[in-house]
Amino acid sequence: MSEFWIYFEKGLRHILNLFAYDHILFLIALTVPYASKDWKRLLLLVTIFTVGHTLSLMLSVFGVIIIKGNLVEFLIPITILIVAFFNLFTAGKSSKQESISIIGFVTLFFGIIHGLGFAGYFKTLVGGSPQSKLLPLTEFSLGIETSQIIVVFIVLILSYIVQTFFRFSKRDWTLVMSAFVIGVVLPMIISSDIWNR
Repeated sequence: MSEFWIYFEKGLRHILNLFAYDHILFLIALTVPYASKDWKRLLLLVTIFTVGHTLSLMLSVFGVIIIKGNLVEFLIPITILIVAFFNLFTAGKSSKQESISIIGFVTLFFGIIHGLGFAGYFKTLVGGSPQSKLLPLTEFSLGIETSQIIVVFIVLILSYIVQTFFRFSKRDWTLVMSAFVIGVVLPMIISSDIWNR
């Protein structure tokens, strides 16, 4: 049971880490268009991310897929940018029911890319054969899922406070937070090592 907590905690810290704020930015961009009544939809999106993250870690552990680190570090902020821009163009529209497939695809893609970015570290974290890494990978993924739910919950509470007490409309809140996310990720894209070829 103590081994479970070791990998579960690593999964928690992987997301709840201010130095890995790209993950938190993605969750903010994903969450701001929704209200607390949309919790089932958000839980589905968070789970889609975790599935993508786990799948890519598994494929990497078994040596099926390997990708250059600088490409992964470039693609992560690109996926965040796509979600934030999507929010800008759909803020205030009632088409959120139909848009789950687009956001779901981007969320799955982000999970796959982010998992690939973490694969090298995960392989050094857990020694032994690929098969012996499956249980720690599951425990790690549960930690990721839990930490993402925590972040989404915090964003929903903050959204409620801003919209209820400060009288922000849902549309304005979505626009402001999406613009903030774009402002943070654009420098990440511009300063990426991928341009130094």
